[in-house]
Amino acid sequence: MIFWIVCAVLTLAVTALMVTPLVRPKEIGDDNPDIAIYRAQLEEIDRDLERQLLEPEEAERARTEVARRLLAASNAAVKPTAASKPNRWLPAAIAVLMLGLGFGTYWMIGAPGYPDMPLQARLAASEDIRANRPSQAALEAAAPVPPPAPDVPDEYRAAVEQLRVIAPTRPDDLEAWSRLAMAEVELRNYAGAAAAQEQVVAIKGDAAETLDLQRLLDLKVVAAGGFVSPEAEELIGDILDSNAGNIAARYYLGSLYNQTDRPDLALRLWREIIENGDPANFHVASARAQVGDAAFRAGVEYALPEARGPSFAQMDAAQDMSEEDRQAMIGGMVAGLADRLATDGGPAEDWARLIRAYGVLGNLDAARTVWTEAQQVFVSSMRGMEILTNAARDAGVLDE
Repeated sequence: MIFWIVCAVLTLAVTALMVTPLVRPKEIGDDNPDIAIYRAQLEEIDRDLERQLLEPEEAERARTEVARRLLAASNAAVKPTAASKPNRWLPAAIAVLMLGLGFGTYWMIGAPGYPDMPLQARLAASEDIRANRPSQAALEAAAPVPPPAPDVPDEYRAAVEQLRVIAPTRPDDLEAWSRLAMAEVELRNYAGAAAAQEQVVAIKGDAAETLDLQRLLDLKVVAAGGFVSPEAEELIGDILDSNAGNIAARYYLGSLYNQTDRPDLALRLWREIIENGDPANFHVASARAQVGDAAFRAGVEYALPEARGPSFAQMDAAQDMSEEDRQAMIGGMVAGLADRLATDGGPAEDWARLIRAYGVLGNLDAARTVWTEAQQVFVSSMRGMEILTNAARDAGVLDE
């Protein structure tokens, strides 16, 4: 409350200083400027007489003439008139504009109702959030319902159900748990996939590779609705201990900071992997999608480097071209993008561009093929599936 009182007083004070000159009446002076001139002439005549520059008779004649003019000027002097009425609408408009602009701007970009928090208090609050965030199990229970699983044969679902029963009876069967983890991902049961992959890592023990840990980290975060749990944080530490430059671990560490009110540290990590990593990498692409918000919250201006591949604007512009020009333009872009995705892979945005491009070309079979392949690549990414689903819908190949 004190903050608002101080803001109101300061705003009103500044407003008053600005509008006061506008409301003050303008007074008209009561002196004829000629009077001062004639008085000065009389004084000059007296000085010349003292210095004997004028004869007494001549000085008297001059004084008489100036006095006559002074009397005439005095009689014609402009008398004070009533003060002119100020324009009261202009000051009122300025006051309303300043008050509205000041408080309106703060309401949009400030933090109304947010308590005063010095730096140390903010850091302590961030650490408290990080230390008391929910566990993996709690986050999985509160996670939003994943997208519906793709249509699969009933025989396949029955086989997965059977595997869910058999695998727990074989705690050391690496093949069974690996297959179960893959099947759960395909059916979009991310919590079950994370549990199965955790068993895979446990079976491998010291022989578990970074990719095994990274896959488990991906699944834990997806199962938790995108949040980084304490258990996922431990995995991040294990991965970074063996590979300090691992992009996935650094991306999720940035996510952890971003989720615990430290966008400055998130920006530092994401900026590094964005500027030094391959935009085709899934985690780099995810960092690109969130770094703008982190930079804004951190109070830093950050220009996102341009990603490779044709843009949505180019796809839209192609629709206004002639058929020949459009085919030539999109054909060249599609060929390069398709080759790169087939060789190196890429983020969901690039797959979406390819699906839309085939849709614009009218090649629905190719668009449908890319859509099917992309689902397999990004089945564990809710954000990626959202991007791809929108692209498939725009291209007209989504079976709904």
